[in-house]
This record gives sequence, C-alpha cells and structure tokens, in this order.
Amino acid sequence: MNETVTWKKKSRMGETWRRLQKNKVAVVCLFIILAVFLIAIFAAQIAPYPYAKQDYSSIYSPPSREHLLGTDQLGRDILSRLIYGAGQSLQLAIVSTAIASIIGIVIGALAGYYGGWADNLTMRFFDIYQSIPMFLLCVTLAAVMGPSLTNATLAIGISMIPGPARMMRASILSVREMEYVESAKLVNASSAHIIMKYIIPNAIAPLIVFVTMSMGMNMLAGAAMSYIGLGAQPPVPEWGAMVSDARNIMRDHGTLALYPGVCIMIVVLAFNLLGDGLRDALDPRLKN
Repeated sequence: MNETVTWKKKSRMGETWRRLQKNKVAVVCLFIILAVFLIAIFAAQIAPYPYAKQDYSSIYSPPSREHLLGTDQLGRDILSRLIYGAGQSLQLAIVSTAIASIIGIVIGALAGYYGGWADNLTMRFFDIYQSIPMFLLCVTLAAVMGPSLTNATLAIGISMIPGPARMMRASILSVREMEYVESAKLVNASSAHIIMKYIIPNAIAPLIVFVTMSMGMNMLAGAAMSYIGLGAQPPVPEWGAMVSDARNIMRDHGTLALYPGVCIMIVVLAFNLLGDGLRDALDPRLKN
C-alpha cells in the first residue's frame, strides 16, 4: 500500500515536471533562480573581494580588470557586493514567504475545514487586515521593531499572511466534501489527521503557484524597505540597499543603481514567469 502511494506521488511529480518542461520560458526561469541560489550559497568563493572591503584609491573606479563592474563611493567592488547581495535578497524573500505561508496555511486550513462562526470571524478579520495597504503595514511594523533586515523580513511575512490563508481556505472548501474525506470521517479519523493527510495535500497545488509568485513580490517589498532605510543596514549588501546608496549620485554614476536594479528585475521576473509555468503544469484542466 505504501509503495503504491509513493509511486503515485512520484508519478504526479513526474507528470508535473514533464508538463513544465513544455514551457521553455518557465524552465529557463527555473535555471536562473537555481543559478542565483548557487551564487548566494557560494558567494564567499565566487566574489573577488569581501563585500565590505574599501579602497579609497579606487573610489568610483570604472569597470576594469581589477573591478569588472567598477567600485562605489567607498571604493568597494560592485560585483562582489552584487554577489553577496543575492543571498540577502533571497533570504528576505524566502523567509518572509515561509512565515506568511506556514501561518496562512494553518489558519486557512482550520477556517476552511471547520467553517461556521470561526470561519466567518477569521475572514472578517482578514477583511479588516487587508484594508490596510500592505506596504504601509510593512513600514509601520518595521518602524516599530527597528530598522534591520530581520525586522523587515518579519514585517513583510506578517503583512502577507491573509493571501495564503484565503487561498488555502478556498481550496479546502472545494475538497472537504470529497468522497475520500467523507470516508476518513466514517472511520473516525481525527480532524488533525484528515487535514494533514487528505485536505492540505489535495488543496496545496494553487498555493504552490501563489508562493512562487509571492517570493518575487516579497523581494520587491524588501528592496523598497531597504530603499527607505527600514531594511538592510550598511554595510550589508542587499540589492535594495545598494540602490538606496546610489540614489544621490544617480546622475553622475547611474550604473551603481542600475546593476542591483537589473538584478532585482531579473529575479522577480523569473519568479513570476516560473509561477505562471507551474500554474499551467499543475492545472488538471490542462492535462489533455
């Protein structure tokens, strides 16, 4: 029995991968994201210089053999800071998305499964929650906790909870009356067992797409937080903070803001296009 279940899971994953491969753009975006992950993991080995190393004799140096993308106002190597910044930006996107997704999945699963007054109360609370502009809520929370990359990550994660919660609830409402759920109830399976074993696995597909796209959106939010001084603090080389550092000198040294801005654009676009590809690969209506 366990072997059959494992084979079905592998078959489902294999079918999803085969369908995803048909979308060449999504596959390219997947490899871009994997490449950025590898760069972030091995930043210390790849970067030619430490991200905080200053050389006052090479301030605003143009691209050269020693500094392929030039240096900034403190003589720090731009390429090295971009490489290290990949880790900071990805960390913010992944951790904030994980916080929102874990809390949102639990709340949405409980609300959707039990329904009734608990569901209504939860959804009305999220109606009020989402009436506050997301970025304004992020700024308020980060300002209260103090400016830092960690606090900005927590603020974004907390602000994003209603999205996955609503999506999980909607997915659960469509599967909680299915025959396999009714069968589990008939054999007196516990509610926790039904939710974890039958409800969430069969309602998770739309959430996977949502989470993938949320990473790009959260990376943008993190860059904006760093830009206004509530995210990464000097000398941490987060991409949004690098754009912020260059805002006063853009006219004379525009590439200092261009390089991290292009990095943000490429990675966010890759997450969004990969999410589109996953949506098509996971949509059962497109199997034929």
